Amino acid sequence: MDNLYPQAITVHGASRQLEITFSDGLTFHIPFELMRVYSPSAEVKGHGPGQEVLQTGKRDVGIEALEPVGQYAVQPYFSDGHHSGIYTWIYLYEMGRDQAQWWARYEERLQAAGVGRDDPMPERGKGCASH
Repeated sequence: MDNLYPQAITVHGASRQLEITFSDGLTFHIPFELMRVYSPSAEVKGHGPGQEVLQTGKRDVGIEALEPVGQYAVQPYFSDGHHSGIYTWIYLYEMGRDQAQWWARYEERLQAAGVGRDDPMPERGKGCASH
């Protein structure tokens, strides 16, 4: 999988999906919401196991810009102000390929926390910067 790289990337604002075609010929349509709730940033992932911050209220999030990061990743600027996640090609490939499982895991986490997908994010008093 280390040899995977994108051949085409399209941000579809109306459908809120990132379309990405990889060098192995596979094309994925990844919802912006899924990208946002699984941002690889410290704000979302935390700084260690068990420190993940469950993201809610991201159904309508958009991508305002998509910046390249070297030859290995992109950094989306989401409409909710989040822009600290760097998405490697491998991460996007796995997200696209396994998105049914990622959605199921997200829904399980929502249920376990007793919150809904569209609930607003709670205010954060301390920790990582929000943007």
